[in-house]
Amino acid sequence: MDLDLKSKTAVVTGASIGIGRAIAKALALEGVRVVAVARRNDLLEKLAQEVLAEGGAAVIPVVQDIMQQDAAKKLAAAALAAVGHVGILVNNAGGSRPLPVDAPDSDWDEAIALNFTRYRQVTHALLPQMIERRWGRIINITGKSEPEGLNAAFAAKAAVHAWAKGLSREIGTHGITVNCIPPGRIMSEQIRRNYPEDYRKQFAEEEIPVGYWGEPEDLAALAIFLASPKARYITGAVIPVDGGLRRYQF
Repeated sequence: MDLDLKSKTAVVTGASIGIGRAIAKALALEGVRVVAVARRNDLLEKLAQEVLAEGGAAVIPVVQDIMQQDAAKKLAAAALAAVGHVGILVNNAGGSRPLPVDAPDSDWDEAIALNFTRYRQVTHALLPQMIERRWGRIINITGKSEPEGLNAAFAAKAAVHAWAKGLSREIGTHGITVNCIPPGRIMSEQIRRNYPEDYRKQFAEEEIPVGYWGEPEDLAALAIFLASPKARYITGAVIPVDGGLRRYQF
């Protein structure tokens, strides 16, 4: 299927590894000029060279710590300077934050800022030019709604789901969609480091209906479709990519 993405522009945060890298690469191979945002320039440059060698569109590295003061405004300014306008935004930068019951407010504040507030700030910084052009795609990589214990990141991602739903109702008339993708067990450097292969195998056999852990490209496939003009009637949705891991239908 031709997704009609050639000549589009995108920003992908957390683009140096894992899910963000897979999405940035897939977009570029579809002809999208991608502003790839992360803290590690060497990994971003490697991604850009890899995409170029495979015949994709330009990947422009932007080194940015999303937790710095005024990070959202700086990121938006850098992206617009690099590609002129941004039609697709993939909010991906974030991280798990398991916390004890007596965790201080500062730990909660950091987790909420990273996993919710920055998503909102970056989106709202780029929204005016999407509204002006009457087209946009906002895709939020979130998290599951069934935590095993107290994790501030899950609380923040639930906030993203609620915010994104409300936002989708406000800006749909401008040709802009807003959707969320909660990943299941997707392979990454962190997963390989923290979970031995025998544990992963047993978990997949017992908990994941399809019988294996996903790869970043499995999630990227949905993200690319949602970023395309073909997905114009999908908005305000939360669509898991988890091999059937979720046990509840809602």
